[in-house]
Amino acid sequence: MRIVLDTNSLIQSIPERSPYSIVWKSILSGENTLCVSNEILKEYTEIVQRLVGIDTASYIVDAILESKHVELITPYYHFNLITADPDDNKFVDCAIAANAHYIVSNDKHFNILHSIPFPSVSVISLKNFAETLIR
Repeated sequence: MRIVLDTNSLIQSIPERSPYSIVWKSILSGENTLCVSNEILKEYTEIVQRLVGIDTASYIVDAILESKHVELITPYYHFNLITADPDDNKFVDCAIAANAHYIVSNDKHFNILHSIPFPSVSVISLKNFAETLIR
């Protein structure tokens, strides 16, 4: 499946002991394709640096960039579907441009997407997505 991970979902899926590590492993193994844009990579870098430092952030971003199971997407149109937190729109625009199956997120701002018929964007919680991988 083609997925877009919001930053919080990425952070929760990387630690080996995390119940959601199956998500990160599914990307590394090629079971799923992670779709990212330059804007998303920038946010990943900033947030991970703040949480665990520059070296770890560099390692994670390098792993993303070097993986053959990651696709760099360039959204050419900005839909601005999320007004409560406009910064979240980078994930929506990437998902639409990538024709992703899901945005994986626990962020309630994405719930508005359930009521927007076009463009259709499916959102799934990190827990529910991890459960689909176990089945």
